[in-house]
Amino acid sequence: MNSFDWLGHMGIPEVDTFDIVEVKFKGGRKDYYRNVDYLPLTTGDPVVVDVPNGHHIGYVSLQGELVRLQMQKRKIKNDDEILRIYRKATEKDLEKWAEAKNREIPTLYRCKQIVEELGLKMKMSDIEYQADNSKATFYYSADERVDFRELIKVLAGEFRIRVEMRQISLRQEAGRIGGLGVCGRELCCSTWLVDFKNVSTSAARYQNLSLNPGKLSGQCGRLKCCLNYELDTYMDAIKDIPQIERPLQTESGPAKLQKTDIFRKMMWFSYNNENDWHSISCERVTEILEINAKGVKVFNLQVNEASDIEDLAAKSTRELELLDKKFSTGKKKRKSRNKSRNNSNTTQQTADSNRNQKANPAPSKEAAPQQANPNQPGEPKRKKNRNNRNRNRNQQATPPAQGNNPPKRPGGNKPNPNQPGEKRQNKPRNQEGKKQHPNPKQGPKSAPKGEGKPTPKPEGKSGGKRKFPPRKNQGPNPNSSGNE
Repeated sequence: MNSFDWLGHMGIPEVDTFDIVEVKFKGGRKDYYRNVDYLPLTTGDPVVVDVPNGHHIGYVSLQGELVRLQMQKRKIKNDDEILRIYRKATEKDLEKWAEAKNREIPTLYRCKQIVEELGLKMKMSDIEYQADNSKATFYYSADERVDFRELIKVLAGEFRIRVEMRQISLRQEAGRIGGLGVCGRELCCSTWLVDFKNVSTSAARYQNLSLNPGKLSGQCGRLKCCLNYELDTYMDAIKDIPQIERPLQTESGPAKLQKTDIFRKMMWFSYNNENDWHSISCERVTEILEINAKGVKVFNLQVNEASDIEDLAAKSTRELELLDKKFSTGKKKRKSRNKSRNNSNTTQQTADSNRNQKANPAPSKEAAPQQANPNQPGEPKRKKNRNNRNRNRNQQATPPAQGNNPPKRPGGNKPNPNQPGEKRQNKPRNQEGKKQHPNPKQGPKSAPKGEGKPTPKPEGKSGGKRKFPPRKNQGPNPNSSGNE
Protein backbone atom coordinates (compact mmCIF):
# COMPACT_ATOMS: atom_id res chain seq x y z
CA MET A 1 0.00 0.00 0.00
CA ASN A 2 2.45 2.64 -1.24
CA SER A 3 -0.22 5.14 -2.33
CA PHE A 4 -0.78 8.25 -0.22
CA ASP A 5 -3.97 10.29 -0.41
CA TRP A 6 -2.61 13.82 -0.10
CA LEU A 7 -6.15 15.23 -0.58
CA GLY A 8 -7.67 13.30 2.32
CA HIS A 9 -7.39 16.23 4.78
CA MET A 10 -9.02 18.78 2.48
CA GLY A 11 -12.51 18.24 3.96
CA ILE A 12 -14.40 17.75 0.69
CA PRO A 13 -18.22 17.38 1.19
CA GLU A 14 -19.50 13.81 1.09
CA VAL A 15 -22.11 14.70 -1.49
CA ASP A 16 -19.43 15.45 -4.05
CA THR A 17 -17.25 12.45 -3.10
CA PHE A 18 -15.95 10.55 -6.12
CA ASP A 19 -17.58 7.11 -6.20
CA ILE A 20 -14.79 5.22 -8.00
CA VAL A 21 -12.22 3.32 -5.94
CA GLU A 22 -8.76 2.09 -6.92
CA VAL A 23 -8.22 -1.60 -6.09
CA LYS A 24 -4.84 -3.34 -6.04
CA PHE A 25 -4.29 -7.00 -6.95
CA LYS A 26 -1.35 -9.39 -6.94
CA GLY A 27 1.86 -8.20 -8.56
CA GLY A 28 1.06 -4.48 -8.27
CA ARG A 29 -1.74 -4.62 -10.81
CA LYS A 30 -4.33 -1.85 -10.17
CA ASP A 31 -7.80 -1.37 -11.55
CA TYR A 32 -10.79 0.93 -10.90
CA TYR A 33 -14.25 -0.12 -9.66
CA ARG A 34 -17.39 1.83 -8.88
CA ASN A 35 -18.70 1.91 -5.32
CA VAL A 36 -22.38 1.73 -6.23
CA ASP A 37 -23.68 0.98 -2.73
CA TYR A 38 -21.46 3.70 -1.13
CA LEU A 39 -19.82 1.27 1.23
CA PRO A 40 -17.68 2.86 4.02
CA LEU A 41 -14.26 1.79 2.81
CA THR A 42 -10.78 2.58 4.07
CA THR A 43 -7.37 1.93 2.58
CA GLY A 44 -6.41 -1.75 2.92
CA ASP A 45 -9.94 -3.22 3.15
CA PRO A 46 -10.44 -6.46 1.15
CA VAL A 47 -13.36 -6.17 -1.27
CA VAL A 48 -15.10 -8.56 -3.66
CA VAL A 49 -15.24 -7.07 -7.16
CA ASP A 50 -16.91 -8.03 -10.39
CA VAL A 51 -14.85 -9.62 -13.19
CA PRO A 52 -16.01 -10.79 -16.65
CA ASN A 53 -16.33 -14.46 -15.57
CA GLY A 54 -16.98 -14.61 -11.84
CA HIS A 55 -15.59 -12.51 -8.98
CA HIS A 56 -12.22 -11.68 -7.55
CA ILE A 57 -10.78 -10.21 -4.30
CA GLY A 58 -8.50 -7.19 -4.03
CA TYR A 59 -7.47 -4.49 -1.56
CA VAL A 60 -8.53 -0.84 -1.58
CA SER A 61 -5.45 1.31 -2.34
CA LEU A 62 -6.93 4.75 -3.07
CA GLN A 63 -10.27 6.58 -3.00
CA GLY A 64 -11.66 10.08 -3.23
CA GLU A 65 -10.71 12.93 -5.54
CA LEU A 66 -7.21 11.58 -6.00
CA VAL A 67 -8.72 8.65 -7.94
CA ARG A 68 -10.21 11.13 -10.43
CA LEU A 69 -6.75 12.61 -11.05
CA GLN A 70 -5.23 9.17 -11.51
CA MET A 71 -7.87 8.22 -14.06
CA GLN A 72 -7.18 11.41 -16.01
CA LYS A 73 -3.48 10.66 -15.94
CA ARG A 74 -3.98 7.12 -17.23
CA LYS A 75 -6.66 8.27 -19.70
CA ILE A 76 -9.45 6.06 -18.35
CA LYS A 77 -12.95 7.25 -19.12
CA ASN A 78 -15.67 7.36 -16.49
CA ASP A 79 -18.34 5.35 -18.37
CA ASP A 80 -20.38 2.18 -18.04
CA GLU A 81 -17.41 -0.08 -18.74
CA ILE A 82 -16.20 0.36 -15.13
CA LEU A 83 -17.33 -2.64 -13.09
CA ARG A 84 -18.79 -2.49 -9.62
CA ILE A 85 -17.81 -3.55 -6.09
CA TYR A 86 -20.01 -6.28 -4.63
CA ARG A 87 -19.21 -6.14 -0.93
CA LYS A 88 -16.50 -6.28 1.65
CA ALA A 89 -14.79 -9.67 1.73
CA THR A 90 -15.92 -11.97 4.52
CA GLU A 91 -13.88 -14.63 6.29
CA LYS A 92 -15.39 -17.34 4.10
CA ASP A 93 -14.36 -15.45 0.96
CA LEU A 94 -10.82 -15.03 2.27
CA GLU A 95 -10.52 -18.75 3.15
CA LYS A 96 -11.61 -19.80 -0.32
CA TRP A 97 -9.16 -17.33 -1.87
CA ALA A 98 -6.31 -18.67 0.28
CA GLU A 99 -7.00 -22.23 -0.98
CA ALA A 100 -6.80 -20.97 -4.56
CA LYS A 101 -3.50 -19.14 -3.93
CA ASN A 102 -1.94 -22.30 -2.47
CA ARG A 103 -2.23 -23.92 -5.93
CA GLU A 104 -0.15 -21.26 -7.67
CA ILE A 105 3.40 -22.46 -6.89
CA PRO A 106 2.84 -26.18 -7.76
CA THR A 107 1.08 -25.13 -10.94
CA LEU A 108 4.00 -22.88 -11.91
CA TYR A 109 6.57 -25.68 -11.51
CA ARG A 110 4.45 -28.12 -13.51
CA CYS A 111 3.87 -25.52 -16.23
CA LYS A 112 7.62 -24.97 -16.66
CA GLN A 113 8.11 -28.72 -17.16
CA ILE A 114 5.41 -28.82 -19.83
CA VAL A 115 7.01 -25.84 -21.64
CA GLU A 116 10.36 -27.66 -21.74
CA GLU A 117 8.71 -30.82 -23.04
CA LEU A 118 7.00 -28.90 -25.83
CA GLY A 119 10.20 -26.98 -26.64
CA LEU A 120 8.64 -23.53 -26.54
CA LYS A 121 10.91 -20.46 -26.34
CA MET A 122 9.09 -18.72 -23.52
CA LYS A 123 9.70 -18.01 -19.82
CA MET A 124 6.93 -18.54 -17.30
CA SER A 125 6.98 -15.73 -14.74
CA ASP A 126 3.90 -15.97 -12.53
CA ILE A 127 0.44 -17.50 -12.14
CA GLU A 128 -2.58 -15.81 -10.57
CA TYR A 129 -5.69 -17.80 -9.59
CA GLN A 130 -9.04 -16.08 -9.45
CA ALA A 131 -10.70 -15.91 -6.02
CA ASP A 132 -13.63 -18.16 -7.10
CA ASN A 133 -11.10 -20.79 -8.33
CA SER A 134 -12.58 -20.80 -11.82
CA LYS A 135 -9.80 -19.20 -13.86
CA ALA A 136 -5.98 -19.01 -13.86
CA THR A 137 -3.89 -16.38 -15.66
CA PHE A 138 -0.40 -17.45 -16.82
CA TYR A 139 2.14 -14.63 -17.27
CA TYR A 140 5.11 -15.26 -19.54
CA SER A 141 7.81 -13.34 -21.39
CA ALA A 142 9.34 -14.14 -24.76
CA ASP A 143 11.53 -12.43 -27.35
CA GLU A 144 9.55 -13.73 -30.32
CA ARG A 145 6.00 -14.69 -31.04
CA VAL A 146 5.08 -18.08 -29.55
CA ASP A 147 2.40 -20.54 -30.68
CA PHE A 148 0.99 -21.73 -27.34
CA ARG A 149 -2.24 -23.38 -28.59
CA GLU A 150 -0.99 -26.83 -27.75
CA LEU A 151 0.19 -25.59 -24.34
CA ILE A 152 -3.31 -24.29 -23.47
CA LYS A 153 -4.89 -27.67 -24.26
CA VAL A 154 -2.41 -29.49 -22.04
CA LEU A 155 -2.82 -27.07 -19.12
CA ALA A 156 -6.63 -27.04 -19.29
CA GLY A 157 -6.81 -30.84 -19.40
CA GLU A 158 -4.37 -31.31 -16.50
CA PHE A 159 -5.59 -28.63 -14.05
CA ARG A 160 -9.30 -28.66 -14.99
CA ILE A 161 -9.48 -24.87 -15.11
CA ARG A 162 -9.99 -22.11 -17.64
CA VAL A 163 -6.59 -20.87 -18.82
CA GLU A 164 -5.59 -17.35 -19.93
CA MET A 165 -2.13 -16.62 -21.35
CA ARG A 166 -0.77 -13.06 -21.02
CA GLN A 167 2.56 -11.88 -22.34
CA ILE A 168 4.41 -9.24 -20.30
CA SER A 169 7.65 -7.32 -20.80
CA LEU A 170 10.80 -7.78 -18.76
CA ARG A 171 10.07 -4.62 -16.77
CA GLN A 172 6.59 -5.87 -15.89
CA GLU A 173 8.06 -9.22 -14.96
CA ALA A 174 10.47 -7.57 -12.50
CA GLY A 175 7.53 -5.58 -11.09
CA ARG A 176 5.49 -8.72 -10.45
CA ILE A 177 8.38 -10.57 -8.82
CA GLY A 178 9.55 -7.55 -6.80
CA GLY A 179 12.85 -6.94 -5.05
CA LEU A 180 15.23 -4.26 -3.79
CA GLY A 181 17.20 -1.89 -5.99
CA VAL A 182 20.77 -0.63 -5.61
CA CYS A 183 19.36 2.40 -3.74
CA GLY A 184 18.16 0.10 -0.95
CA ARG A 185 14.46 0.70 -1.57
CA GLU A 186 11.78 -1.46 -3.11
CA LEU A 187 11.68 -1.47 -6.90
CA CYS A 188 9.76 1.41 -8.46
CA CYS A 189 8.12 -0.90 -10.99
CA SER A 190 6.59 -2.98 -8.17
CA THR A 191 5.36 -0.02 -6.08
CA TRP A 192 4.16 3.02 -8.02
CA LEU A 193 5.24 2.89 -11.69
CA VAL A 194 2.42 2.03 -14.06
CA ASP A 195 3.54 3.23 -17.47
CA PHE A 196 7.03 2.14 -18.50
CA LYS A 197 8.72 4.68 -20.77
CA ASN A 198 11.54 3.90 -23.14
CA VAL A 199 15.04 4.45 -21.67
CA SER A 200 17.91 5.03 -24.13
CA THR A 201 21.67 5.29 -23.70
CA SER A 202 21.54 8.98 -24.64
CA ALA A 203 20.08 9.64 -21.17
CA ALA A 204 23.30 8.27 -19.66
CA ARG A 205 25.44 10.35 -22.04
CA TYR A 206 23.68 13.58 -21.16
CA GLN A 207 24.31 12.86 -17.46
CA ASN A 208 28.02 12.09 -18.08
CA LEU A 209 27.68 8.52 -16.82
CA SER A 210 30.02 5.73 -17.81
CA LEU A 211 28.40 3.41 -20.32
CA ASN A 212 28.85 0.33 -18.16
CA PRO A 213 25.98 -2.16 -18.70
CA GLY A 214 26.52 -3.71 -15.27
CA LYS A 215 25.89 -0.39 -13.52
CA LEU A 216 23.22 1.04 -15.81
CA SER A 217 20.98 -2.03 -16.05
CA GLY A 218 18.43 -3.02 -13.42
CA GLN A 219 17.18 -6.40 -12.23
CA CYS A 220 15.13 -6.78 -15.38
CA GLY A 221 18.26 -6.63 -17.55
CA ARG A 222 17.20 -3.37 -19.18
CA LEU A 223 18.35 0.20 -18.53
CA LYS A 224 17.17 1.57 -15.18
CA CYS A 225 13.97 3.55 -15.22
CA CYS A 226 15.49 6.11 -12.83
CA LEU A 227 17.76 7.38 -15.63
CA ASN A 228 14.75 9.35 -16.88
CA TYR A 229 14.01 11.00 -13.53
CA GLU A 230 16.70 13.72 -13.70
CA LEU A 231 17.07 13.88 -17.46
CA ASP A 232 15.04 17.11 -17.78
CA THR A 233 17.25 18.88 -15.23
CA TYR A 234 20.37 17.88 -17.15
CA MET A 235 18.85 19.00 -20.44
CA ASP A 236 18.19 22.48 -18.99
CA ALA A 237 21.74 22.74 -17.64
CA ILE A 238 23.32 21.71 -20.94
CA LYS A 239 21.85 24.73 -22.74
CA ASP A 240 24.64 26.99 -21.39
CA ILE A 241 27.45 24.56 -22.27
CA PRO A 242 29.27 25.31 -25.56
CA GLN A 243 29.40 22.57 -28.16
CA ILE A 244 32.96 21.34 -28.83
CA GLU A 245 33.15 19.82 -32.30
CA ARG A 246 36.93 20.08 -32.76
CA PRO A 247 39.95 20.67 -30.49
CA LEU A 248 40.77 24.23 -29.39
CA GLN A 249 43.71 25.70 -31.32
CA THR A 250 46.50 27.07 -29.08
CA GLU A 251 50.22 27.75 -29.58
CA SER A 252 50.95 25.02 -27.02
CA GLY A 253 49.10 22.53 -29.21
CA PRO A 254 45.52 21.39 -29.85
CA ALA A 255 43.48 21.07 -26.65
CA LYS A 256 40.95 18.24 -26.60
CA LEU A 257 37.94 18.08 -24.35
CA GLN A 258 38.19 15.45 -21.61
CA LYS A 259 35.41 16.20 -19.11
CA THR A 260 32.54 18.62 -18.53
CA ASP A 261 30.84 19.62 -15.27
CA ILE A 262 27.55 21.15 -16.37
CA PHE A 263 26.52 22.33 -12.89
CA ARG A 264 29.81 24.10 -12.03
CA LYS A 265 30.17 25.32 -15.66
CA MET A 266 33.72 23.94 -15.87
CA MET A 267 35.46 22.08 -18.72
CA TRP A 268 38.72 20.12 -18.69
CA PHE A 269 41.12 20.00 -21.67
CA SER A 270 44.48 18.32 -22.34
CA TYR A 271 47.29 19.26 -24.78
CA ASN A 272 48.26 16.62 -27.34
CA ASN A 273 46.47 13.82 -25.44
CA GLU A 274 48.62 14.33 -22.33
CA ASN A 275 47.64 13.10 -18.89
CA ASP A 276 47.61 16.61 -17.41
CA TRP A 277 44.15 18.21 -17.58
CA HIS A 278 43.57 21.96 -17.43
CA SER A 279 40.24 23.31 -16.19
CA ILE A 280 38.69 26.50 -17.58
CA SER A 281 35.24 28.04 -17.39
CA CYS A 282 32.62 27.77 -20.10
CA GLU A 283 32.85 31.52 -20.74
CA ARG A 284 36.57 31.16 -21.48
CA VAL A 285 35.84 28.27 -23.87
CA THR A 286 33.32 30.41 -25.74
CA GLU A 287 35.91 33.20 -26.00
CA ILE A 288 38.53 30.82 -27.40
CA LEU A 289 36.05 29.44 -29.94
CA GLU A 290 35.33 32.96 -31.18
CA ILE A 291 39.06 33.70 -31.54
CA ASN A 292 39.69 30.41 -33.37
CA ALA A 293 36.80 31.17 -35.72
CA LYS A 294 38.81 34.22 -36.90
CA GLY A 295 41.81 32.00 -37.67
CA VAL A 296 43.88 33.16 -34.67
CA LYS A 297 45.49 30.90 -32.09
CA VAL A 298 45.63 31.80 -28.43
CA PHE A 299 48.83 31.42 -26.42
CA ASN A 300 47.29 28.84 -24.08
CA LEU A 301 43.98 28.06 -22.44
CA GLN A 302 44.44 30.73 -19.74
CA VAL A 303 45.71 33.76 -21.68
CA ASN A 304 45.51 35.01 -25.25
CA GLU A 305 49.06 36.46 -25.63
CA ALA A 306 52.50 35.83 -24.16
CA SER A 307 52.62 39.27 -22.50
CA ASP A 308 49.61 38.34 -20.41
CA ILE A 309 51.34 35.29 -18.99
CA GLU A 310 54.37 37.43 -18.11
CA ASP A 311 52.09 39.72 -16.13
CA LEU A 312 50.60 36.72 -14.38
CA ALA A 313 54.08 35.37 -13.54
CA ALA A 314 55.18 38.76 -12.17
CA LYS A 315 52.04 38.96 -10.08
CA SER A 316 52.60 35.47 -8.70
CA THR A 317 56.23 36.27 -7.83
CA ARG A 318 55.13 39.40 -5.99
CA GLU A 319 52.68 37.39 -3.97
CA LEU A 320 55.39 34.86 -3.13
CA GLU A 321 57.76 37.61 -2.03
CA LEU A 322 55.13 39.08 0.26
CA LEU A 323 54.54 35.67 1.76
CA ASP A 324 58.29 35.15 2.28
CA LYS A 325 58.62 38.49 4.05
CA LYS A 326 55.63 37.77 6.21
CA PHE A 327 56.89 34.39 7.39
CA SER A 328 60.56 35.47 7.69
CA THR A 329 59.72 38.36 10.06
CA GLY A 330 57.60 36.09 12.15
CA LYS A 331 60.43 33.57 12.50
CA LYS A 332 62.94 36.27 13.56
CA LYS A 333 60.64 37.51 16.27
CA ARG A 334 60.21 34.04 17.61
CA LYS A 335 63.96 33.45 17.67
CA SER A 336 64.63 36.73 19.52
CA ARG A 337 62.06 35.80 22.11
CA ASN A 338 63.64 32.43 22.58
CA LYS A 339 67.08 34.02 22.88
CA SER A 340 65.92 36.49 25.54
CA ARG A 341 64.33 33.64 27.44
CA ASN A 342 67.54 31.59 27.23
CA ASN A 343 69.65 34.57 28.39
CA SER A 344 67.38 35.20 31.37
CA ASN A 345 67.54 31.50 32.24
CA THR A 346 71.35 31.45 32.06
CA THR A 347 71.72 34.60 34.22
CA GLN A 348 69.34 33.16 36.76
CA GLN A 349 71.27 29.88 36.81
CA THR A 350 74.61 31.68 37.35
CA ALA A 351 73.14 33.77 40.20
CA ASP A 352 71.79 30.61 41.86
CA SER A 353 75.14 28.86 41.51
CA ASN A 354 76.96 31.84 43.12
CA ARG A 355 74.56 31.80 46.03
CA ASN A 356 75.05 28.09 46.51
CA GLN A 357 78.83 28.49 46.49
CA LYS A 358 78.65 31.25 49.14
CA ALA A 359 76.24 29.31 51.31
CA ASN A 360 78.10 25.99 50.96
CA PRO A 361 81.87 26.66 50.78
CA ALA A 362 84.17 23.75 50.06
CA PRO A 363 86.42 22.45 52.87
CA SER A 364 89.97 23.92 53.01
CA LYS A 365 93.19 22.01 53.06
CA GLU A 366 94.23 23.47 56.43
CA ALA A 367 91.15 22.17 58.19
CA ALA A 368 91.66 18.64 56.94
CA PRO A 369 94.25 17.54 59.54
CA GLN A 370 92.20 19.04 62.31
CA GLN A 371 89.12 16.97 61.36
CA ALA A 372 91.22 13.85 60.99
CA ASN A 373 92.55 14.01 64.61
CA PRO A 374 91.31 10.83 66.32
CA ASN A 375 92.12 12.05 69.88
CA GLN A 376 89.50 14.77 69.88
CA PRO A 377 85.78 14.06 69.47
CA GLY A 378 84.07 15.85 66.61
CA GLU A 379 80.53 16.91 67.58
CA PRO A 380 81.02 18.50 71.03
CA LYS A 381 83.98 20.56 69.85
CA ARG A 382 82.02 21.90 66.88
CA LYS A 383 79.23 23.05 69.15
CA LYS A 384 81.71 24.91 71.41
CA ASN A 385 83.34 26.57 68.39
CA ARG A 386 79.92 27.79 67.16
CA ASN A 387 79.13 29.34 70.57
CA ASN A 388 82.52 31.09 70.69
CA ARG A 389 82.04 32.45 67.15
CA ASN A 390 78.67 33.89 68.04
CA ARG A 391 80.17 35.63 71.07
CA ASN A 392 82.99 37.09 68.95
CA ARG A 393 80.48 38.47 66.42
CA ASN A 394 78.49 40.19 69.18
CA GLN A 395 81.70 41.71 70.58
CA GLN A 396 82.70 42.86 67.11
CA ALA A 397 79.53 44.89 66.78
CA THR A 398 81.06 47.49 69.19
CA PRO A 399 84.19 48.89 67.49
CA PRO A 400 87.24 50.11 69.54
CA ALA A 401 87.45 53.68 70.73
CA GLN A 402 90.56 54.42 68.68
CA GLY A 403 88.55 54.60 65.42
CA ASN A 404 91.17 52.67 63.41
CA ASN A 405 91.00 49.05 62.34
CA PRO A 406 93.65 46.88 64.05
CA PRO A 407 96.20 45.11 61.88
CA LYS A 408 95.28 41.70 60.59
CA ARG A 409 97.06 38.68 61.94
CA PRO A 410 98.60 36.72 59.13
CA GLY A 411 98.42 33.35 60.77
CA GLY A 412 95.07 33.43 62.43
CA ASN A 413 94.55 30.86 65.22
CA LYS A 414 96.68 28.12 63.78
CA PRO A 415 98.00 25.49 66.19
CA ASN A 416 101.71 25.66 67.00
CA PRO A 417 103.48 22.59 65.61
CA ASN A 418 106.40 23.01 68.12
CA GLN A 419 104.16 22.16 71.06
CA PRO A 420 102.91 18.62 70.43
CA GLY A 421 101.48 18.00 73.90
CA GLU A 422 99.49 21.20 74.19
CA LYS A 423 95.82 20.92 73.66
CA ARG A 424 94.01 23.36 71.44
CA GLN A 425 91.72 25.55 73.43
CA ASN A 426 88.76 27.35 72.05
CA LYS A 427 89.37 30.92 73.16
CA PRO A 428 87.21 33.77 72.12
CA ARG A 429 88.80 35.64 69.30
CA ASN A 430 89.31 39.35 69.30
CA GLN A 431 88.95 41.68 66.41
CA GLU A 432 92.66 41.20 65.76
CA GLY A 433 92.18 37.52 64.89
CA LYS A 434 89.25 38.04 62.54
CA LYS A 435 89.73 38.60 58.86
CA GLN A 436 87.32 40.96 57.23
CA HIS A 437 86.03 40.07 53.82
CA PRO A 438 84.78 42.93 51.70
CA ASN A 439 81.24 42.69 50.41
CA PRO A 440 81.32 42.66 46.60
CA LYS A 441 77.95 44.40 46.40
CA GLN A 442 78.11 47.01 49.16
CA GLY A 443 81.91 47.49 49.47
CA PRO A 444 83.88 47.60 52.73
CA LYS A 445 82.23 49.36 55.64
CA SER A 446 84.48 51.54 57.82
CA ALA A 447 83.86 54.12 60.48
CA PRO A 448 83.81 57.72 59.24
CA LYS A 449 86.81 59.89 59.99
CA GLY A 450 86.69 62.08 63.05
CA GLU A 451 84.09 59.97 64.85
CA GLY A 452 84.83 57.25 67.38
CA LYS A 453 81.52 55.44 66.87
CA PRO A 454 79.79 54.31 63.72
CA THR A 455 76.22 55.18 62.86
CA PRO A 456 73.79 53.46 65.20
CA LYS A 457 72.16 50.28 63.93
CA PRO A 458 68.92 48.67 65.05
CA GLU A 459 69.16 46.26 67.92
CA GLY A 460 69.52 42.56 67.19
CA LYS A 461 71.57 43.15 64.04
CA SER A 462 75.36 43.12 63.82
CA GLY A 463 77.33 45.98 62.32
CA GLY A 464 79.26 43.93 59.75
CA LYS A 465 78.26 41.19 57.41
CA ARG A 466 77.07 38.24 59.40
CA LYS A 467 78.98 35.08 58.75
CA PHE A 468 77.52 31.71 59.46
CA PRO A 469 79.56 28.68 60.49
CA PRO A 470 80.00 25.89 57.99
CA ARG A 471 77.39 23.21 57.82
CA LYS A 472 77.79 19.81 59.35
CA ASN A 473 80.62 17.72 57.85
CA GLN A 474 81.93 20.74 55.93
CA GLY A 475 85.09 22.76 56.46
CA PRO A 476 85.54 26.52 56.61
CA ASN A 477 85.52 28.94 53.67
CA PRO A 478 88.44 28.12 51.34
CA ASN A 479 88.79 31.80 50.40
CA SER A 480 89.88 32.83 53.97
CA SER A 481 93.48 32.59 55.04
CA GLY A 482 92.87 31.50 58.65
CA ASN A 483 90.76 28.90 60.45
CA GLU A 484 87.26 30.25 60.88
